[in-house]
Amino acid sequence: MEFSGEIWHWRGPAPYHFVTVPEEESADLQEISTAVTYGWGMIPVTVRIGDTEWTTSLWPKDGGYVVPLKDKIRKAEGLEVGDVVTIELTPGGPV
Repeated sequence: MEFSGEIWHWRGPAPYHFVTVPEEESADLQEISTAVTYGWGMIPVTVRIGDTEWTTSLWPKDGGYVVPLKDKIRKAEGLEVGDVVTIELTPGGPV
């Protein structure tokens, strides 16, 4: 699955950066979520942005999902809040 989205920052007790999965792709993920989730609605995925690939889990949010971006990933690709990125995402697999 491939989509584009804007990087945003959550300033909670544990600040983090995310990209929101678009509605259509979130609906597709919901269809397979029971087969791949390991609890709390988290879905393990392999993600690629540019030349950087890593494993993580999608977080459920507002009826859809968000992709968490570690600082290490953002720095490797030179990304900042507000940048629009193209994400290649493959559900399933270990995290």
